[in-house]
Amino acid sequence: MTTTLHIDNLKGCGCKNSIIEHLINVKNISDVDVDYKTQTVTFNYHTKHDFENAKHVLSRIGYPVIGADNILRY
Repeated sequence: MTTTLHIDNLKGCGCKNSIIEHLINVKNISDVDVDYKTQTVTFNYHTKHDFENAKHVLSRIGYPVIGADNILRY
């Protein structure tokens, strides 16, 4: 399955590279793409658990899904 998430704190290419680096290391997450202009990350996942795990990783590295708790809001 493919999903696109709107995320907070995405500022440019450095953020994009960090997100891709972290998500490609998550089991069952693939085809990660980040668009800093639209503040979105798109990826493929297999199960709801994989999806939730990816959201957790995004939040942990400072890019939570919009609407989630954001301790790094600029």
